[in-house]
Amino acid sequence: MNWTSFLYGLLTAGVIALLLTTTRLAHVGTINGAATSDNSESMPEKCRPPAGQDVNSWKEHLGHHAETKECLKYYN
Repeated sequence: MNWTSFLYGLLTAGVIALLLTTTRLAHVGTINGAATSDNSESMPEKCRPPAGQDVNSWKEHLGHHAETKECLKYYN
């Protein structure tokens, strides 16, 4: 196997993935329905769901704790 060609192929794939995500043609690491695009930047860290967490169960979890009930306003 030609390692130089392999590395250039990986580099090309990485550049394409970067272009697709920066132009918002592809979404990497997002959870559907987690928050509206208008308030996701202003949402406090404690209100954001952990990676892989179901949004509905996360909202239920937030509602059970007094210190995080205000987080529910960020979700539709």
